[in-house]
Amino acid sequence: MKNRHASSKGMPACAVIGAGVLGLCSAIQAQRKGYRVTLYDRQPPGKGASYGNAGYLACELIDPLATPETLRQAPKLWLDPDGPLALPLRHLPALVPWLLRFVASARPKALAESQKALRALNEDAVPAWTRLLEPLGLTQHLVKSGYMLVWESDAKQEQAKTHADYLARFNIQTQWLDKADLVTMEPEMGAQLSHGLFFPNAWRVQEPYMLVEALYAAFLREGGRFFESAVEKVLPTGNGQAEVRSEDGSEVFDRAIICAGAWSRSLLKPLGLSVPLEAERGYHLTYPEQKAVLNYPMGSAERRLVMTPLASGLRVVGMSELGGLSLSPFKRRYEVLKKHASALIPSLKAHSERCETWMGHRPTLPDSLPVLDRHPEHPQIGFAFGNQHLGLTQAAISSELLWCALDGEKAPVDMAPYRVTRF
Repeated sequence: MKNRHASSKGMPACAVIGAGVLGLCSAIQAQRKGYRVTLYDRQPPGKGASYGNAGYLACELIDPLATPETLRQAPKLWLDPDGPLALPLRHLPALVPWLLRFVASARPKALAESQKALRALNEDAVPAWTRLLEPLGLTQHLVKSGYMLVWESDAKQEQAKTHADYLARFNIQTQWLDKADLVTMEPEMGAQLSHGLFFPNAWRVQEPYMLVEALYAAFLREGGRFFESAVEKVLPTGNGQAEVRSEDGSEVFDRAIICAGAWSRSLLKPLGLSVPLEAERGYHLTYPEQKAVLNYPMGSAERRLVMTPLASGLRVVGMSELGGLSLSPFKRRYEVLKKHASALIPSLKAHSERCETWMGHRPTLPDSLPVLDRHPEHPQIGFAFGNQHLGLTQAAISSELLWCALDGEKAPVDMAPYRVTRF
């Protein structure tokens, strides 16, 4: 396979390693730049973390995962058997260096820098999705749905009001919901709730995997090709190109982009780079027969899960399990999600045995920011990974900014927070 690609047809060649939603967005951007693009992944497109997310574009999540409040609550959340945080003991020794960096990321200066960089991505996330999808005729995949953040305890009304005031500082609009509003808007759930915030300008997608399938089909229509093959190394060549070595052989490209999510770290080592990337395992349930049980995407502030009515059914997403890439899913996590979902929507209990389960790996860095950069010595090799819980939200804008970095163009935001060498 070596040296057999687009240069023979007078076009530059680009490889994209990783066929999740960010890899597909980056590949489509490469096609618009005039490249013949080859996509690699160890599994079919969109079957990794992109498959299992909540389908909600969480633009209001402008705080990194590491904050002083998170650190104060972490021990309690970890020790709660029904809590949203899990640190499997067998993975804990390997996790310690990452945890120390995570704690350091909550210091005031680092926290402020991460907040600013997250806002820069999230503020343009939906417009970037429109810019990506409109030329492809795929804007029907975006739904202006609104979003509800809800509380069950009356004692936490002040917490909700404080949060609304905080978001207003960044022009994120919310509307107060009392119990009567919640019962009217969500009859199946409202009786369990005390109050909430409604985000009228929030968006979701019809179905995450349907979106990935549509992007992949558009990629193929433009002449893209795909290899279901694990990439072992990406290496610079002596003439300013990049060699991609996979299970099926090797090939040389003018550009190569590593978008391999939680598997990206191992591909950086042969390039002389090291990043503290952790695989944060997320769990989900899908109730295929219950997609009409909710009218809006919903987040529970106390139970720390998200429910979204998608084309495939009601999706319930939760758990942050820092467990690495090799451990099998813990079945108890699914039971915890079922317990919380049924507490919020009692009718789900009768369907608990028929729901579908899934676990995937979110690529998470200690400062909650992605890497969007090119290699400092080999600019033909680029990187786009590490969007943690916001992979779907930030995929389109991340792919745009990645190509600004690759082409050496001035970006509309400060790119320093996303550099690969920041650690």
